Amino acid sequence: MIKINDLYFTYYPESENPQKALTAVSLSIKEGEFVSIIGQNGSGKTTLAKHLNAILTPTKGSVLIDGINTRNKENLWDVRKKVGMVFQNPENQIICSTVRSDISFGPENLGINRVEIENRVDKSIELMGLSKYQDYPPHMLSIGLKQKVTIAGVLAMGTKYIIFDEPTSMLDSLGKKEVFEVILNLRKKREVTIIYITHLMEEVLKSDRTIVMSEGKIVLDDSPKKIFSKLKILRSLSLDVPIIPDISSRLNKRGISIPSQIITTQEFVNCLKQL
Repeated sequence: MIKINDLYFTYYPESENPQKALTAVSLSIKEGEFVSIIGQNGSGKTTLAKHLNAILTPTKGSVLIDGINTRNKENLWDVRKKVGMVFQNPENQIICSTVRSDISFGPENLGINRVEIENRVDKSIELMGLSKYQDYPPHMLSIGLKQKVTIAGVLAMGTKYIIFDEPTSMLDSLGKKEVFEVILNLRKKREVTIIYITHLMEEVLKSDRTIVMSEGKIVLDDSPKKIFSKLKILRSLSLDVPIIPDISSRLNKRGISIPSQIITTQEFVNCLKQL
């Protein structure tokens, strides 16, 4: 379990212009959950995510990964073994000359023995559908395939928690769909815990739980159904809403009653049939 207790974080705390990024953030994430995090740019999403694998450590408060405190520098590699991170631009994470060597890089740095590394890399390549590309130079691949390489590298490290920081934001519509489906399949095949930062509300609908952030604070924390029933709050935060809740809201204003918990296309169609 991930436990965040009264977390505060300030950039440049000793400067003349310190920047408060997180204020009194507390939450727990259970193993196996798919938690999405949304909010405008500057709301604190990525800053929070970087605390989960000790890229950043708290100014005040604590972050515990299965009981391991990230503030203790001696715990750094223990934390990184448990929590991996995939950024929006895969080129920032790819450093080796072939796909296979790049996927091997993470577990090699964790000191895992060669036989185990090869076994993990084989499984990650197969899971990501990268078998025919494993000897390719990564820079020759499409950006969607590069993103799959970075995900495979995190999986090969054996992490149980994976943070995705807007992993589909640089992809075209087909690439977004392919990579997001890969991420959804990870839960079934690897039983990993997913923390997913996104601006795409249709992706949020697939999560178990959604956290809404604004100005470094958690504003809402609930299921997607309940989050997207609070359209006034979301719009006040300048956030988009999925098309079905938006249409339902417009119909309700015209006297056609659509329950607020309806957020998917199929639910909407079934409701219209009943009407």
